[in-house]
Amino acid sequence: MTKRKSSKLSATQASSLATISRQMEESRKQAPNRHTPNRESLMALQRAVAHYKKCEWKEAAIAASEAADHDARCAMAFHMVGLALVNLNEKHTAFTMYERALALDPTDPDLYLNIGTAAWDLGLLEGACKAFRAYIQMKPECHKGYNNLAGCLRDLGKMDEAVALLKDMLAIMPGEAMLWNTLGSVMMELSDIQNAITFYQEAARLDPGMARVYHNIGHALGHVGAFEQALENYDRSLELSDNDGERAETMHARGLCLAAMGRLEEAWPHYEYRLHPRCSQRVYFAVNAPEWKGEDLTGKTLLFVGEQGLGDEIIYSSLVPDLIQRVGPTGRLMIACDHRLVPLLRRSFPGVHVETELHTKHNATPVRIVSWAEGPLKADYYTPMAVPLKYLRNSLDDFPANRAFLKPDPDRVRFWQDRLAALGPGPYVGICWRSMLMTTQRKKFYTALEVWRPLLEMTEPKFISLQYGDCRDEIEHVRKTQGVVIHAFEDLDLKNNLDDNAALCAALDLVVSAATAAVALAAGTGTESWILTPGRVWPQLGTDGYPWFANTRVLTPERFGDWDSVMKTVAHDLQLRLATDLR
Repeated sequence: MTKRKSSKLSATQASSLATISRQMEESRKQAPNRHTPNRESLMALQRAVAHYKKCEWKEAAIAASEAADHDARCAMAFHMVGLALVNLNEKHTAFTMYERALALDPTDPDLYLNIGTAAWDLGLLEGACKAFRAYIQMKPECHKGYNNLAGCLRDLGKMDEAVALLKDMLAIMPGEAMLWNTLGSVMMELSDIQNAITFYQEAARLDPGMARVYHNIGHALGHVGAFEQALENYDRSLELSDNDGERAETMHARGLCLAAMGRLEEAWPHYEYRLHPRCSQRVYFAVNAPEWKGEDLTGKTLLFVGEQGLGDEIIYSSLVPDLIQRVGPTGRLMIACDHRLVPLLRRSFPGVHVETELHTKHNATPVRIVSWAEGPLKADYYTPMAVPLKYLRNSLDDFPANRAFLKPDPDRVRFWQDRLAALGPGPYVGICWRSMLMTTQRKKFYTALEVWRPLLEMTEPKFISLQYGDCRDEIEHVRKTQGVVIHAFEDLDLKNNLDDNAALCAALDLVVSAATAAVALAAGTGTESWILTPGRVWPQLGTDGYPWFANTRVLTPERFGDWDSVMKTVAHDLQLRLATDLR
């Protein structure tokens, strides 16, 4: 699966280029209502078009900018600059160029389509919907506007509107594969995996050359544990695609699929495509050091930099003891992480220099800044936290026996043990039911607190909230409607005081949680942790738990997202544990 350079334009790129070429021809003929650029501007535009056809984005942007310099009223020039900048991942500037073009020529429907897509990429969903609706008014016969509008409605969480729009259009345009593909994506977010697969397959039947739809089929199959079939579809997508970004997304997904199967040595090189410049998962690193590529680290200073969410930083911190060995007694390991983890990691890994990484964004892409790694703290190399997996975790045998790597303050552990004892006899069971980041795409991995009723109705355990963020209304609702008491320590900021949060977790007998940072924190301290997922997930690495930690177990329904059955299983199994040694 080698990386290939794009050699041809995507359908969207070709369509926009065709529009600009047609407009240039109309300008030469001095068509009515069409501004005629001067000769120098047209010549520069011709060069820009020629470069764009060859996927020479930088050269196309320069030539188009020259065209705009020669004629500031030439909408085509600004449109062309925007198209080239999108491919250079300069999304904000591209959006500005589209705005300037639109101000000069508000009659060009392609501009509405492109500015809507740029707004969508930047997370400006309401603005994107407005632009796509304008495109639909101008070109009601074209499926692209309806398709993109439905995708934006999906990302806004307006599922009923998205489904209704797509079904209406499919009644009129049943042969449009793109519409079937997008309908499948809406079904995915609704956890209706089987219908999603059916709609994706219809899209593939109508357009067997659509690479993205095979990626989507693989993604859906992975959610129901059909990993071998998923791989086949990812491979088919890679065979068809010449688009760098599309291929990077599929290689990354393929890596997650291989990891989920426990084929770790194969998985990690593919997983690294998350850092490809055209992958939606990418992160930029502002670090004054070269990236580590597996060189000998003996006596060197290595900077270990967070790259994903808080839970991921906790998971990948399990690699720190191995990296300490790699740098040796004469070397130094430094960690740049979320500021909330700094006290806990400093205690857990004495001798390791731990400081905060700063977070920002450039063109909607996350950037991790480590400005303090200079002077006496200058690193020989830096590495994103997950990259060392390919050197340190190529099989399950590579995971250490002692996986309780987080060390909370023992005085605070005793403090929380006393606070728990004051509630009455245990056992004490921590619960967390959702993430704080509840995007449309993430909602299917979590559940409402009401669904936990079979577990919460058990009278012997004392249930302790580990749910970070303001969840008082949810806790009060289940108290009033179900008569369930969930104990919440209002004086502990679970979101920001992770050091004390870890001490509370270490004092608990058991944690039952969705796959969030809360359960990663608990499992990292060694507390027995049951992780609830709607289907098999890649961090299981082909096992029934999370091998990153000690004493974990994953509970998954037979049918994706069947939370009711999961909670019945949890309640039943906890009852059995109460009869043994959960104290």
